[in-house]
Amino acid sequence: MTTALIIGDIQRGVTGTYAFARDVVPPLTGLLPRARAAGALVVFVHFAFRGNGADVPPGSALMRGFFEAGDAFHEGAAGTEIDLPVAEEDVVVLKRRASAFAGTDLDLVLRARGVDTLAVAGVATSAMVAATCYDAADRGYGVSVLRDGCADGDAAMHDFFMDAVFPSRGFAVLTCAAWNGEPRP
Repeated sequence: MTTALIIGDIQRGVTGTYAFARDVVPPLTGLLPRARAAGALVVFVHFAFRGNGADVPPGSALMRGFFEAGDAFHEGAAGTEIDLPVAEEDVVVLKRRASAFAGTDLDLVLRARGVDTLAVAGVATSAMVAATCYDAADRGYGVSVLRDGCADGDAAMHDFFMDAVFPSRGFAVLTCAAWNGEPRP
């Protein structure tokens, strides 16, 4: 196995609150059986803070706002549950920052499985997706981004990343239907 599908922040507290996040659930739900059948490692990454806020940076109004949103972003709460079908062979990673790599064991899991290429999906395009793609490239992974498997609260920002930023960084941008689980680029 050399390819992994990384899906980030498609969790109940996000999809239940933000319409743009709900829009990616159908294409990703359709993609999951094909990804597994192609032999790709499926990795779900979800976002949560400790209930006592010990991991909330004191100077970050954004992170403080997420924490203060209540149980939607508190570890173990229903809002942090993944809102897609998780299979026994899938991997679930808990993160506390934008990137799926920051402070997690994701890189260790991918290297242990021989993964060298990632397809990234999730929300938001300008946050989790971008941060994860940049970290992946810095670690030497090939990166593809699944356009309709990603969304952002600002549709123009989503399009800007998909049409300009990601291609300029050498990331392949394709649809969930076009991705066949094979390594790219």
